[in-house]
Amino acid sequence: MVVEKKTQRGRPSVQLNSFSVSGFRSLQDVSGIPVSKPTILAGHNDGGKSAVLDALGFLVGSLKAVEDDRSYLSSSDSSEGSAAKRCSETFVTGEFTLDEWEQEVFDLPSEVKVRRWVDSDLLPKWEIWGPLPDDERLRNLSQYQLPQLKSLAAELEIKPSSNNPRKADFESCLRDHGRKNSTTEGWLSAPSGLNQRMPKILLFDGKENRPDDSVKTALSGKFHSHMQDPELKGRLQNVEDDIKERLSIDAKSLCDHIRERCPELSEVFVEPDVSFQHGFRGAPLRIARVAGESVSLDRSGLGSNRRVSLAVWEWTSELLAEEEIDTKEQSKENSEEVESEPPPVQTIVVYDEPDTHLDYYHQRKVMQLIRNQAAIPHVSVMVATHSMNLIDGVDISDVVHLKLENHRTATERIGADEVGDAIDLHLGRIAAALGLRNSVLLHERCFLAVEGDTEQRAFPLLFRLCEGLSLQAAGIALWACFNNEGALHLARYLIKHKRMFMLVVDADSRDIPRSMFKDRKLREYFGEKVDDHVTFIGETGDDGSENYPELEALFADETWTAISNEIWPKNEGTWSAADFAACRKEKKFSQSVLEMLQTGSDIGPGGKPDMMYRFSLALKDPRDVPQQLREVFAQVREMAS
Repeated sequence: MVVEKKTQRGRPSVQLNSFSVSGFRSLQDVSGIPVSKPTILAGHNDGGKSAVLDALGFLVGSLKAVEDDRSYLSSSDSSEGSAAKRCSETFVTGEFTLDEWEQEVFDLPSEVKVRRWVDSDLLPKWEIWGPLPDDERLRNLSQYQLPQLKSLAAELEIKPSSNNPRKADFESCLRDHGRKNSTTEGWLSAPSGLNQRMPKILLFDGKENRPDDSVKTALSGKFHSHMQDPELKGRLQNVEDDIKERLSIDAKSLCDHIRERCPELSEVFVEPDVSFQHGFRGAPLRIARVAGESVSLDRSGLGSNRRVSLAVWEWTSELLAEEEIDTKEQSKENSEEVESEPPPVQTIVVYDEPDTHLDYYHQRKVMQLIRNQAAIPHVSVMVATHSMNLIDGVDISDVVHLKLENHRTATERIGADEVGDAIDLHLGRIAAALGLRNSVLLHERCFLAVEGDTEQRAFPLLFRLCEGLSLQAAGIALWACFNNEGALHLARYLIKHKRMFMLVVDADSRDIPRSMFKDRKLREYFGEKVDDHVTFIGETGDDGSENYPELEALFADETWTAISNEIWPKNEGTWSAADFAACRKEKKFSQSVLEMLQTGSDIGPGGKPDMMYRFSLALKDPRDVPQQLREVFAQVREMAS
């Protein structure tokens, strides 16, 4: 079927938005992995990051599944004592957006689900979700040859609209007939040729110290572009030298770029090796620190390998940007013409641990490189990494945390499993506003929430004094709520995902009008487990002892006296315990102490957060920290361990 229409050449065709995996290695059932700009895959070693990238390769057709790719059934699915069995089918399903060209050529809607799957015979099949024809013969049209399609069309009294129908025309009219005579939805064979419109993948493996492979990946796109040059068609026997020459020209700018980034190298060579029998086999990279003394890069040091690889990846960004410019210029040239050429396909740049062996400075360069590539309209980027710099450098919604549960990979995305709750759309922003980095949200096991700036500044000092190590060293993430109700949404999310969490609040905060710490509000978020996650300091004891319902009031008058005389000396005379005892008779002890120190000392504190920070910093003996706080710190440390 020839479709003549104006195409939108300024954006890609099939756009993969997300994908799900079933029965592929450790990915027994993983769903909703986004393909963003960029997506960061984070997690422990052997958590499934490389498996996710390979599953993506299987979906778009660049990877062939083998027996070892099929997941083993979990122990609960196998009888006791029997040998472990593999799953019967492996699926990778993608959610795609189609360009107008694909919509018309393949007669499909703009949003589709396409899957590639294999069973025990490992022969891949492409299927698409849609109306399932009542006539089962129309559910897998790709199995028929042209004569069979003609016969089936004649039997159903269907005729293609084209005057000179081809196989695709018969498939199209039969598929349309099946869609109109359907009472349910399901999986059916994908239209012929749709798999040829899948995104292309550029894979850069940072775990292997082989820049030659990176050069091959970078130039492979150009190789295929040159193979489609109309001037070269029909001259296959004589064109190999032309391709080599063109690739050498393409590689010259790469060599220049490497020399610019690595000034200690006097010469850099790339020698393309092309064969139509074997495709683009490689482009061995040679360098020289002294003119005339070139050596293969695999005979050079590890540092050179990593720096050259980074330079190659940078150069790839320039290639992708040039392709986008060429596409826009061609779109302008053809804006008034009728054409049937398809638009360019989406490119997904994949980095597998690109930060390996790189120092902090070069990790930052990799992050900027990834941002530059992701900014190109037809390019998406996926990165598997352990680097906190890379994880913290993107929006939390674009981070997929992979972890093993019962030897199977499970995914975690902040808020992604609670679609419909409006706060989930802003959960990442709330975390950022509260000072929680992506890496902290993903990796820390215990979270300690406090009311505001005063506690946020004082608690790290008090915890170190009592426990002998910092909050960070103990694996505890501290954040202040600032009376932000969104903090409670985040707390509920953390608890739901089995993260240890404690909220420490002044007892008098429940009496503040419209406070988020009232019992009713807390039960709205934590249910009947409020006491498991919320501790009020300064509560009246069971013995009826006097209560001091705020952090500052917990400390003894004698401690306040000693510290104040040390860091906020009184203008006339010295501070006494009676001065602070008098402050306890006021409505708010902390405010009364602050005003007394500010008016009675020329170097009084600038505010309550400053007062408690300097007070806590001056403490020397853990016994000066109130017993209730010491118990809270010990409990939180135990939770973190």
